Formats: sequence, C-alpha cells, structure tokens
Amino acid sequence: MEKETNKFHALQLFTDTFSAETVHLTNEAVGIYIRLLSFAWTKNAKPFKTESAYRICQCRDDNCCINVYEVLEEFFILQSENKEDRNKNTWTHKRLVQEHKYLTDKYNKKSESGKKGAEKRWNISANGKSMAPIPIPSPIPNKNTNKVKNKEEKPFDIFWSSITIKKGSKHRSMKLYEALCGTLEPQEVANSFNRMVDDIKDKQFVPYVATWINQRRFEDEDTNKPDINNIITRLCKLGYNHVGNVGNFEKFRKNNKFYKINRLDKDYKIIEDSN
Repeated sequence: MEKETNKFHALQLFTDTFSAETVHLTNEAVGIYIRLLSFAWTKNAKPFKTESAYRICQCRDDNCCINVYEVLEEFFILQSENKEDRNKNTWTHKRLVQEHKYLTDKYNKKSESGKKGAEKRWNISANGKSMAPIPIPSPIPNKNTNKVKNKEEKPFDIFWSSITIKKGSKHRSMKLYEALCGTLEPQEVANSFNRMVDDIKDKQFVPYVATWINQRRFEDEDTNKPDINNIITRLCKLGYNHVGNVGNFEKFRKNNKFYKINRLDKDYKIIEDSN
C-alpha cells in the first residue's frame, strides 16, 4: 500500500484570482470560504462532509447553514450526494486537489533526484550496497508528437469568458449550455445574462449560471429579474416546507418550528415565526 503523503502546512493564495472570484460575496461569505479552504487543505484536499463544513464554520442556526451551503455549491464540487441526508454529502475543491498533486509530485521528484544523485556519485544503492551501472535506455518516441491541437474555441468558452459574474459550477453550466443553448450565438446568450446581472442591485441574489440556463431564462429576459421564488426553492432544498403566504410574509415549517420571510425585505432573511 502506498504511503500517504505528508501534509503541506502552507497554502499559496492566488490573490488576483481569489479577489476576482469573490468580489460579489459579502464579508461573511468570504470568511466562510477561507475557513473551508483552510479546512480542506488540512485534510490533504480529500472530500469532506457537509456536516463537517457546518462544524468548522461554527454554525449555530439555520441562516449560517444556508450561507455555508451556498458557498459549497458555488466554489466546491459535489463529490457524492446523499439524497436522504444532505449533511452526508461530500465535497472537494478542484484547485486544491490540483495544487496538492502538484506539490506532491514536486517533492517526490526532488527526493528521487537526490536518491539517484547519491547512487551515481558513490556507486551504491540506497541501502548501502554496491551496484552495477544501469544502462540508460533510449527515449521512446512520442506517437503524438505530430498531432496538432485543435485551438478552436468552443461556444461555451466564449459564453463563460464573456459573462460578468461566474457563479456556481462551471462543469454543470457547460453541460446545460451544450444541451439547451447549442444552436444559439454564445455572445448573445452572454449579453442576456449580463443584462440580468446589471438589473440586480444586491449581487448576492444573482442566480447560479447553471440555474439560469436550466430555467431557459435566456429566452425571456422579463423572467431574468430575481424574485422570492428563487429563495423559496433554495430553502426547500435545505429541508424547509413552504406552507404558503400571509400578507407580506412567506411561511415555512421545519422540525415542528415555523419560520417566515418578509417579501418586502430585499435581504430575504429567514427568521423564526413566534405568532
């Protein structure tokens, strides 16, 4: 069995990329994202459960859990889904996995180079025994040397590079785009998305790109405007039961407790209903 690599205690933060990807987040969401990145790095970038994310972010109420889950959905990859209990879902981070693999390969190569250098210099193996010179084989020709890469940019890449806010999973957005927007002009689809973003004052309510495509909102820009329905859908995913509306309030129930959201409050903060 291969020995597990040591932990790398320092994580390089690419500040330009990080700032660009989190410019739309609140300070609270940025703090959650940094905590989750640090936690995942201490676990050698291996998958972790939703309940571990809640615990590391010290969630004590449902609003905190909602904020943490939104950060997970936007920046992390759902590794495995437990439809009966979302707390058992596991997540990974693509950039952390790549960075951990890069550092692992780098230090393994250094170790191997040092070992070979000592063997060549002293003509002994790593266990101290004398060893005969090993002939160096001729390099094997690369059959793919003459192949030319296709540099033509895909329609989705044009769309993705043109939108002003890249929210949610790029992989899922690409799959939905190819299924629903394959015959459309990518720049026009991007322009439609950007016009929707410009109409939203509070950027935290910009929908995920995949959600926007899946709802075919590029076909009717009047439906691009955010409404309480997006918030209701998001809460239902977190286990809240929507029981209707009374006046300006949307009512919910979870674990035999009642909650409400004021439709006129654009923060759409869910609070316990004491009435």
